[in-house]
Amino acid sequence: MAAVPKSQPAEVLLAFEGVNYGFGGIKAVMDFVVSIREGNMFSLIGANGAGKTTTLKAITGLLQPSEGEVRYLGKSLTGTPTFKLLEEGLAMVPEGRGVFARMTIVENLRMGAYVRSDEAGIKSDIERMFATFPRLEERAGQLAGTMSGGEQQMLAMARALMGHPRLLLLDEPSMGLSPIMVEKIFEVVRDIRSQGMTILLVEQNARLALQSADRGYVMESGLITMTGAASTMLDDPKVRAAYLGE
Repeated sequence: MAAVPKSQPAEVLLAFEGVNYGFGGIKAVMDFVVSIREGNMFSLIGANGAGKTTTLKAITGLLQPSEGEVRYLGKSLTGTPTFKLLEEGLAMVPEGRGVFARMTIVENLRMGAYVRSDEAGIKSDIERMFATFPRLEERAGQLAGTMSGGEQQMLAMARALMGHPRLLLLDEPSMGLSPIMVEKIFEVVRDIRSQGMTILLVEQNARLALQSADRGYVMESGLITMTGAASTMLDDPKVRAAYLGE
């Protein structure tokens, strides 16, 4: 995938326009205004309960805003069935991986390509995923539910990429993984980013998230309290004290 030329203004893929979400009278996300431009990686960091996963659920239609609107490619996502989003070029790797436990690795990968009909291309992409994640090739016929957490995370990412998304959403990809596996996952994330993929990453490992991203957002109690270049935020005293343990 070709990167967006830096000489041209990047297109806004995703926009939150004054979005509010609430549960039982408690607002989880308040006055959310964010624009995600094509060809960049954005990291949303914050503590548990800050509203990060709620934000991703808003994009995928699992939650509907009480106020405001989420727009993708200029079109409102309100009322769009979640299963239709991949056809529009939007894919998500959910928190907890969400693999099809009773399907094999190859079957899971094919599920990621269910919107496609180019059999030769699908087979080629499966081989490409195996080259990216050699461990998946070693276990191609294994049931996904019998794999380790790290292997399932690899599979969940590979499955999402099989749909050729224009925007990739990653929800806590490092959760519960060993340091070695986390580094492998983020190595792939950085490689995808270098190819021009637009990524919105929700991640509790703030240091790794900001080191990998172009732009960062800090979310606290449903509000965006800070935004800026990710490299700059890494050096911000408030971010370092609150999220980097310094």
